[in-house]
Amino acid sequence: MELEQPPRRVPTRELVRYYLRLGLLGFGGPVALVGYMYRDLVEKRHWITDADYKEGLTLAQLMPGPLAAQLAMYLGYMHYRIVGATVAGVAFVLPSFFMVIAIGWAYLRYGGLSWMQAAFYGVGAAVIGIIAISAYKLTTKNIGKDGLLWAIYLVTAGITVWTESESVWLFLGAGVLVWLVRAPPKDWFGKSAAPALIALSPHGPSACAVATGLDWNLLAQLGAFFVKAGAFVFGSGLAIVPFLYGGVVHDHQWLNERQFVDAVAVAMITPGPVVITVGFIGYLIAGLAGAVVAALGTFLPCYLFTVLPAPYFKKYGKRPDLLAFVAGVTAAAIGAITGAVIVLAERSIVDWLTGLMALVTIGLIWKVKKLPEPILVALAAIIGLIAFPGLHR
Repeated sequence: MELEQPPRRVPTRELVRYYLRLGLLGFGGPVALVGYMYRDLVEKRHWITDADYKEGLTLAQLMPGPLAAQLAMYLGYMHYRIVGATVAGVAFVLPSFFMVIAIGWAYLRYGGLSWMQAAFYGVGAAVIGIIAISAYKLTTKNIGKDGLLWAIYLVTAGITVWTESESVWLFLGAGVLVWLVRAPPKDWFGKSAAPALIALSPHGPSACAVATGLDWNLLAQLGAFFVKAGAFVFGSGLAIVPFLYGGVVHDHQWLNERQFVDAVAVAMITPGPVVITVGFIGYLIAGLAGAVVAALGTFLPCYLFTVLPAPYFKKYGKRPDLLAFVAGVTAAAIGAITGAVIVLAERSIVDWLTGLMALVTIGLIWKVKKLPEPILVALAAIIGLIAFPGLHR
């Protein structure tokens, strides 16, 4: 069998240029973004081998972190190790980060104007439809006909709706349960991979502001919260939505429901990772420093969960205990997304028009497979402007 030829060595500036472009023009969500990377880096430019790409995609699916961002970091790691992962991740995230900062500035400055309120009125309904269909796809793809995963999924969804918040311990408990049922350790003090994941505390080090004269206590709270949230984003960036809602709206009350739905909408209309909505949320809470802290806190776990296991992934990535643990956590995360759809819909579906817009959005995504989500969000904004030009919330 002929061995696959190693990829050509790529200058760092070319890596940066490619990921900046992908972050600037990469619409369509995580599935589209990982497809772009395969097309560009494996098939066209031959920077990455097919085997390395598949290993990176598997790691990104197994470990916590937004799928596309983590794959970009892994592929960068293949070239220049930690330096490559760092420059690829930063270049991929920066364009959409600057976009949400600009939108956040306009939102705070002009958010009181009726035209912006009316636009987000329509956008909120469309976002509910987008999240609903995404939750359905995640459920059918990852839960399937597995009875144990269905039980975890339903329990987590019910708790999310009932409490309007999430607990990371519920996610960890789901992972441990599936691990113990599917791949119980033969030696409780042996070399099982799952306990290593459990030991990764969600209460990691908090990010901090880099300027003086700021609310250090608030920034520390933001850093701690977003590190915890970023540590439990499995697969789709939408998995972070229930975590953010529970902490930002329900627990800390940094934003109200309307602002939170608007923040999710901003993530839908900008390119790059969906998780970048944390920059918008951080900006609304504490300005530019808050945006930086929120983004660093969210992407730090993603970065660490890429560069730390990368050297060992070829050897341990297919362990049954690790796969079982991640399957349980993923089922709980998808259940939380489904519960969050119900909770957010109660706030965004306020009349017959918003209900109709959400249903039409679901129908269009279902029937037109390649319809870009930003187009749906833009159309919803236009409908809001036309139907309620003088709306006040």
